[in-house]
Amino acid sequence: QVQLVESGGGSVLTGGSLRLSCTASGFTYRAFCMGWFRQTPGQEREGVAVISSDGISTDYADSVKGRFTISRDNPQNTLYLQMNSLNPADTAIYYCAAKLFNCGLRADGWGYWGQGTQVTVSS
Repeated sequence: QVQLVESGGGSVLTGGSLRLSCTASGFTYRAFCMGWFRQTPGQEREGVAVISSDGISTDYADSVKGRFTISRDNPQNTLYLQMNSLNPADTAIYYCAAKLFNCGLRADGWGYWGQGTQVTVSS
């Protein structure tokens, strides 16, 4: 069955870095665009970064541009999110997701989701 498993979350101080990973199985990973989303209690899930199936095209939320980098390793079925210069506003549960078409930063329409990994940034 389809599985997306996130890892790499944790607690850091403002200005710190984390690298999230998402390992995929059960579907043709290289055919899907992938994305990272995040959610805090009482808020809608928001798109953080997305990447095309071939890894060439990326898009980022304005709030993370210049600080976060999304990448993928297709032979290893793995998605990454390098997060630098973290601040408390980045605190959230981070989810990876997979979609075949129209892979924008909106959370609707993404077919596969992981369980999420908590990122906490304290000042």
